[in-house]
Amino acid sequence: MSTLIESFEKSDQLRGPAHHLIPGGAHTYAKGDDQYPVLSPGFIARGLGSHIWDVDGNEYIEYGMGNRAVGLGHAYAPVLEAVTRQLQRGCNFVRPADIEVECAETFLETIPTAEMVKFCKDGSHATSGAVRLARAVTGRDYIARCSDHPFFSTDDWFIGTTEMNAGIPQAVQELTLGFKYNDIASVKALFENHPGKIAGLILEASRGDDPENNFLHEVRNLCHRNGALFILDEMITGFRWHVGGAQQFYRIEPDLSCFGKALGNGFSVSALAGKREFMRLGGLEETGKPRVFLLSTTHGAETHALAAAIATMRIYRNEPVIEHLYDQGQALRAGIAQATTRHGLSAYVKVTGRACCLAYATLDQDRAPSQAFRTLFLQETIKRGILMPSLVVSYTHSEEDVARTINAVDGALGVYKQALENGVENYLVGRPSDVVFRRFNTGPVAHRQLERASNG
Repeated sequence: MSTLIESFEKSDQLRGPAHHLIPGGAHTYAKGDDQYPVLSPGFIARGLGSHIWDVDGNEYIEYGMGNRAVGLGHAYAPVLEAVTRQLQRGCNFVRPADIEVECAETFLETIPTAEMVKFCKDGSHATSGAVRLARAVTGRDYIARCSDHPFFSTDDWFIGTTEMNAGIPQAVQELTLGFKYNDIASVKALFENHPGKIAGLILEASRGDDPENNFLHEVRNLCHRNGALFILDEMITGFRWHVGGAQQFYRIEPDLSCFGKALGNGFSVSALAGKREFMRLGGLEETGKPRVFLLSTTHGAETHALAAAIATMRIYRNEPVIEHLYDQGQALRAGIAQATTRHGLSAYVKVTGRACCLAYATLDQDRAPSQAFRTLFLQETIKRGILMPSLVVSYTHSEEDVARTINAVDGALGVYKQALENGVENYLVGRPSDVVFRRFNTGPVAHRQLERASNG
């Protein structure tokens, strides 16, 4: 990976058909062309551990790991072996498979604050199931969500609060309220302004910064005093902050919690878990209350995905996975900080977040967040064999990976400094990347060859 990567011929050949056949050219907005530089791999062919190869054969050390879904590493052998064994027995039947009970037992042993669990395929189904259950339990319509946390679900209750709310009735949009993280006054104001109307409150336990002044516990107390359910979204914090999730790390018991991402090391499985008194409303026993159509998906308990989850959870419980994530993240943070200091860029490129789940900020000459400088930074690290939309590590990121990453970042910072002095447009090939949640597209996503031609 010493030679600069600049050839993406096969990727470029696929971009046109992809956008013609698939809205957005990908099945996850965060993976779209608008999120990456023009000079970037468009399509990945394979991965192993912390490394991936694009369709042109270029090799990268990857960070972000499938948008944080692959916590152990790509094609992690013990997980693949468990999946292969289960697939040979079939993956979907007309009645439940016995592995569903085993997976539920393993999950509830791993997340001891929960008493029941229901599996599904993605985070959106889990969080939306929690919202529906909270409304059924309380008989109320409003949901409060943390406005500082960027994503909870593809469903109307959340997307209606974003810039991309086309197609969502105004009446639905008005049923979701916002509050600020670590701002208990904003939570109190919601309950005061909507007395007896809020069914549940959902937030991530942390986006990197720890809760201040007992914030999580104070929010839960406010919920309970006002008859609302307290819901934790553990899609990111689960299997990163602690084996038992951020709820165990921060010693907070939610009414409901939602897990996904790293639960199956990239296989499609997620979970809605919580207290029995609430979860049982989605079951078959007599409760004296109306039945809740909680979660019911044909593929929600595919046996191979549950096998992946069991294997993954056992690895997390039996091996120092969490410790490794913290150690490698801290090494990355320290090395990049040294590099930014050497280049005099500490005020312009900042590593943020918890060591096990790092991100970075790219600032312009005025020290304001800049998509153009983010795109340039991505462009230059990609050239040097690093694909890092974030700095999220896996169990397979080695000391050598970290050292090579710091070296690549050091090279990219040299270009970044020149761009601050001479203008980012003189170093960035093509358009800057864009934010996912925006009201309108400003134009077609141009192909790399056309943009390079227009830049001479």
